[in-house]
Amino acid sequence: MAISVRNRVVAFTMALAAVTYLDRVCIAVLAPQISAELDLTRVQMGYIFSAFAVAYAAFGVPIAHWADRDGARKVLTWVVLIWSAFTMATALAWNFVSMAVIRFLFGIGEAGAWPSVARVYSRWIPLAQRGRIQGIFFAGAHLSGGLTPLVVAAMAGWLQWRMIFIVFGLVGALWAVCWYAWFRDEPRDHASVSAEERDHIEATRGLATTPAKAGGGWMSVFKTPTVAPLCVQAFANSYGFYFFITWLPTYLAQARGMKGAELAIFSGLPLMLSFIADLTGGEGSDRLARRMGLRAARRAFGTGGYVLAAIAIFCATQVPSGFAAGLLIAIGGACSMLTLAPAWATAVDVGGRHAGVTAGTMNTVGQVGGILSPLVLAYLVDATNNWNFPLMVLAGIYAIAALAWLAINPNQRVEAA
Repeated sequence: MAISVRNRVVAFTMALAAVTYLDRVCIAVLAPQISAELDLTRVQMGYIFSAFAVAYAAFGVPIAHWADRDGARKVLTWVVLIWSAFTMATALAWNFVSMAVIRFLFGIGEAGAWPSVARVYSRWIPLAQRGRIQGIFFAGAHLSGGLTPLVVAAMAGWLQWRMIFIVFGLVGALWAVCWYAWFRDEPRDHASVSAEERDHIEATRGLATTPAKAGGGWMSVFKTPTVAPLCVQAFANSYGFYFFITWLPTYLAQARGMKGAELAIFSGLPLMLSFIADLTGGEGSDRLARRMGLRAARRAFGTGGYVLAAIAIFCATQVPSGFAAGLLIAIGGACSMLTLAPAWATAVDVGGRHAGVTAGTMNTVGQVGGILSPLVLAYLVDATNNWNFPLMVLAGIYAIAALAWLAINPNQRVEAA
């Protein structure tokens, strides 16, 4: 049976997800070597981690608006080329300021990736399949992120850290060239799409067939009530995620005494387990929606995922065993990712023709959590010499996100605001 073109689109975006996390996660694994060579303190490294998140937050909505206006074919090509160039430029850093500036510029490129993918899915994916497809997309990202520590550890045996960034940047540039040559923004414009597949997508994707009412432009995103709690839960997700991709390897080494293969495995375990959680959250919320409605299904996974994440992270602070703590942190991280596909599917559903801006708004506010997470940990550990205190803060933030999901309604529409 021939593979549908929309499934090939999903495969392309999964490859993109893998590249984004490859480039984000590698710096956490290489942080000890970078810090030693550039003579960086813990707080300075925290600012370097956060520089990426600042750019990611600042440029998410503008680039999402660009994608909604000009299409994801053009925008994704440009942003991937930009971040791939600055991934390679990381190899040129010579001190704290240069590294922070390069990581900021790298973040500008990556800011447009996921909102642009949301725009792709709003045009190519039927409404009833979006939870599943978002889950598959994030599974590709998290599997890549989970394997990156092992890949980097292996490469570090024969390449210096600077060369590793160059290799990873070349991977992204190759993806961008292939994407521009093959992808089209509308199914009807792709030469390989049959009339049957085109008609099926257009009839089931849930886009309005009439122009938006006067005053119903993309600024209506900010007037839609469900967008605010979506942003709150995104803050929590990013806050935790940035711990996993920045300080987790250092925490496991310094607070729990891990090293070698054990350290590499547990550093990537939260994202490897998130691969399963992504698929479960996406497919599960779609299936549950057919039985109990969209709002109840998405809320069940959103609230439930964050409650479980809060419990697991808190328990990790109470156990003496490094193995048990690492496992509980990984489980907590994975449970938080049960919410990811339902959240992004909700953003696409609510956004409609403004899916890119809606997802970009959620992602931008979420990145405020990413900005704060590395810095809060660095300052708290420096002040208290207690690595468990930042984890307790994370558990509390997850609990607040669980409450936020109770106010989220995927049946609201930006175009009706």
